[in-house]
Amino acid sequence: MTLRFNHLLLAAMMLIATAAQAGESGTTVKADTLKAAPFSDAKVIATLPSGAKVEILKKDGGWYQVKSPQGNGWIRLLSIRRGGAKATSAGSELSGLSGLASGRSGTGRVVATTGIRGLNEEQLKAAKYDEKQVTLAESYLTSRADAKKFAASAKLAARQLDYLPDPSTGESK
Repeated sequence: MTLRFNHLLLAAMMLIATAAQAGESGTTVKADTLKAAPFSDAKVIATLPSGAKVEILKKDGGWYQVKSPQGNGWIRLLSIRRGGAKATSAGSELSGLSGLASGRSGTGRVVATTGIRGLNEEQLKAAKYDEKQVTLAESYLTSRADAKKFAASAKLAARQLDYLPDPSTGESK
């Protein structure tokens, strides 16, 4: 019963955080480019300076779609401090549910990293097998001799690593 309640509570908090995010204000924490699409190689619309005020419209993977005086576009998630931030003598803190939902809270002295994978849930659900792409990926295969030659030219040294334990048995190979 408790586990089910915890799952429901977590789901409710995530829905509230997502709903609160749309139309939320934010500030750039560093200068960054505003892109036409949520991709690193997308066309640059403008450069937003550090401290620029934006309105967060939507989130997609590691990107926020924002409205700014320089135009509407996409900016990296880690370049934006969401609304609700307040300066304190101990550093920057986020308060309320938005801070909890983003995982940002505390004294501001903690360094955090975020790993962003390239595909969102909708893209994964829509994925289909493509034999041409598999063949293309396999075409990048190289021989052991060519790999060793490349490693030697880059002055790379081989290191022997132990296998990870088998998750089903806990035993190493």
